[in-house]
Amino acid sequence: MEYRDKSLVCVECQKPFVWTAGEQLFYADKNFKNEPKRCKDCKQKRNSRMGQSPRERVETKAMCSQCGKETTVPFKPTQGRPVYCKECFQARKTASV
Repeated sequence: MEYRDKSLVCVECQKPFVWTAGEQLFYADKNFKNEPKRCKDCKQKRNSRMGQSPRERVETKAMCSQCGKETTVPFKPTQGRPVYCKECFQARKTASV
Protein backbone atom coordinates (compact mmCIF):
# COMPACT_ATOMS: atom_id res chain seq x y z
CA MET A 1 0.00 0.00 0.00
CA GLU A 2 1.28 3.45 -0.88
CA TYR A 3 0.98 6.06 1.87
CA ARG A 4 0.54 9.78 1.24
CA ASP A 5 0.74 12.67 3.67
CA LYS A 6 -2.68 13.31 5.17
CA SER A 7 -4.06 16.44 6.82
CA LEU A 8 -5.81 15.86 10.17
CA VAL A 9 -7.33 18.23 12.74
CA CYS A 10 -6.17 18.13 16.38
CA VAL A 11 -8.99 17.41 18.86
CA GLU A 12 -7.47 19.79 21.43
CA CYS A 13 -6.28 22.90 19.59
CA GLN A 14 -8.43 22.40 16.44
CA LYS A 15 -5.42 23.20 14.25
CA PRO A 16 -4.62 21.09 11.19
CA PHE A 17 -1.48 18.93 11.26
CA VAL A 18 0.12 16.60 8.75
CA TRP A 19 0.23 12.86 9.35
CA THR A 20 3.18 11.96 7.15
CA ALA A 21 3.46 8.88 4.96
CA GLY A 22 6.36 7.70 7.14
CA GLU A 23 4.24 8.00 10.29
CA GLN A 24 1.44 6.07 8.59
CA LEU A 25 3.89 3.32 7.66
CA PHE A 26 5.09 3.20 11.29
CA TYR A 27 1.46 2.88 12.49
CA ALA A 28 0.86 0.06 9.99
CA ASP A 29 4.05 -1.74 11.08
CA LYS A 30 2.94 -1.53 14.73
CA ASN A 31 -0.57 -2.67 13.73
CA PHE A 32 -2.15 0.50 15.16
CA LYS A 33 -5.71 0.87 13.88
CA ASN A 34 -6.57 4.49 14.75
CA GLU A 35 -5.23 7.71 13.29
CA PRO A 36 -3.58 10.15 15.74
CA LYS A 37 -6.02 12.60 17.34
CA ARG A 38 -3.57 15.22 18.58
CA CYS A 39 -0.81 17.25 16.96
CA LYS A 40 2.70 16.71 18.30
CA ASP A 41 2.60 19.82 20.51
CA CYS A 42 -0.70 18.87 22.15
CA LYS A 43 0.41 15.27 22.58
CA GLN A 44 3.60 16.43 24.32
CA LYS A 45 1.65 18.81 26.59
CA ARG A 46 -0.84 16.04 27.46
CA ASN A 47 1.97 13.62 28.34
CA SER A 48 3.65 16.20 30.58
CA ARG A 49 0.33 16.91 32.35
CA MET A 50 -0.07 13.21 33.04
CA GLY A 51 3.44 13.06 34.52
CA GLN A 52 4.85 10.98 31.71
CA SER A 53 8.01 11.60 29.81
CA PRO A 54 8.20 9.94 26.42
CA ARG A 55 11.28 7.86 27.22
CA GLU A 56 10.98 7.30 30.96
CA ARG A 57 12.61 4.06 32.11
CA VAL A 58 11.07 1.96 34.83
CA GLU A 59 13.47 0.66 37.48
CA THR A 60 12.05 -2.03 39.74
CA LYS A 61 13.76 -3.75 42.67
CA ALA A 62 13.54 -7.54 42.58
CA MET A 63 15.20 -10.65 43.96
CA CYS A 64 17.21 -12.79 41.55
CA SER A 65 15.43 -16.11 41.01
CA GLN A 66 18.75 -17.94 40.78
CA CYS A 67 21.10 -16.53 43.43
CA GLY A 68 18.65 -14.57 45.64
CA LYS A 69 20.59 -11.29 45.38
CA GLU A 70 18.60 -8.03 45.32
CA THR A 71 18.81 -6.35 41.92
CA THR A 72 17.07 -3.72 39.82
CA VAL A 73 15.51 -4.50 36.46
CA PRO A 74 14.34 -2.10 33.70
CA PHE A 75 10.81 -3.54 33.61
CA LYS A 76 7.95 -4.46 35.91
CA PRO A 77 8.29 -8.22 36.64
CA THR A 78 5.35 -10.46 35.79
CA GLN A 79 4.13 -12.83 38.48
CA GLY A 80 5.32 -16.39 37.89
CA ARG A 81 8.20 -15.38 35.58
CA PRO A 82 11.81 -15.60 36.84
CA VAL A 83 13.91 -12.46 37.26
CA TYR A 84 17.71 -12.63 37.14
CA CYS A 85 20.48 -10.27 38.24
CA LYS A 86 22.92 -9.14 35.58
CA GLU A 87 25.49 -11.82 36.41
CA CYS A 88 23.00 -14.72 36.41
CA PHE A 89 21.35 -13.40 33.26
CA GLN A 90 24.70 -13.27 31.46
CA ALA A 91 25.62 -16.76 32.70
CA ARG A 92 22.32 -18.18 31.43
CA LYS A 93 22.74 -16.36 28.14
CA THR A 94 26.23 -17.76 27.48
CA ALA A 95 25.20 -21.26 28.63
CA SER A 96 22.40 -21.39 26.05
CA VAL A 97 24.66 -20.42 23.14
